[in-house]
Amino acid sequence: MSGLVDALVIITVVVLVVVRQFRVRRISADRRWWIVPAVLVFLAVREPGLLDPDHPTESALLTGAELLVGLAIGAGWAWTTRIWAEPDGTVWSKSTKASAVVWAVGITVRVALLGVGALLGIRQGSSALLLALAATLLVRSGLLVWRARSLHRTSGTSTAYGDGVARPSWKERV
Repeated sequence: MSGLVDALVIITVVVLVVVRQFRVRRISADRRWWIVPAVLVFLAVREPGLLDPDHPTESALLTGAELLVGLAIGAGWAWTTRIWAEPDGTVWSKSTKASAVVWAVGITVRVALLGVGALLGIRQGSSALLLALAATLLVRSGLLVWRARSLHRTSGTSTAYGDGVARPSWKERV
């Protein structure tokens, strides 16, 4: 896949995911939450050039750092997302301002990693970014599903991150 197509895929996925997560959404504990990350991993690893052949160790370290940042963003995003259960048992989520801060810090760290790679003369393709985005989405979705299932097991009086925040008057079904 060309660099332009990779960039368009990354931008499209990020915009769709971020815009959708800042709306009230029903969390479904079905088994499909891992499909989008799996597709992103497939797109990332099917192309050659994940690692720079001239700097294999350094590019592997940068890719590993990118993955760690992706995992941290996913975990931070999941834990700063407000979830709640309605009396009928449905679980809802909405990202918070803290989630936006997690994204901003994550993007800043990723740009810094790109800068380090450029200073070291390491050719960095978009595959590492796709892998990190997949890690972010996988961790976030997995943690949200886990949190949603834990809400089902507890009484309806449990607290969640963001309690005390006014609930929106409308809900978006997915």
